[in-house]
Amino acid sequence: MDEQSLPETKACGFLIVRGNPVESFLLMKHPKRWDLPKGHVDSGETEMECALRELEEETGIPASSVEVDPDFRFTLQYVVNYNRRNGGGDKLKTAVYFLATLTEEVNIYVTEHGDYQWFAWNPPHVIQEETIDPLLSAVADYLNSKMKND
Repeated sequence: MDEQSLPETKACGFLIVRGNPVESFLLMKHPKRWDLPKGHVDSGETEMECALRELEEETGIPASSVEVDPDFRFTLQYVVNYNRRNGGGDKLKTAVYFLATLTEEVNIYVTEHGDYQWFAWNPPHVIQEETIDPLLSAVADYLNSKMKND
């Protein structure tokens, strides 16, 4: 079965950064990998609504504590093998990521992950080749471009 004939699913989330210029970014710890706060889009929900809801659900960070960059949106597509609890089988997943800066110190409340960590912003990053690294590279390019234009 090729990717074009697979059932599709969509998730949205955030790369949360601290500092201006950026000093660090937040990743969530799964048992075997690092991930971002993200989740599946509910029926009738926009991508941004989903990303903000998932951010608060998975970290405790409310929308009022971040400043969303309106000009950054990054999309990845990859095949995921879901377990039976999530419908089973392979699906083509589209992950949409937004960029936001934490505007105040908050306590992180981990609900769906084992832990979290603030990583120093020092590109290029080598964390997870398929998903995290391409996003971090795109953010680094975006921030460099923005600095040149300011």
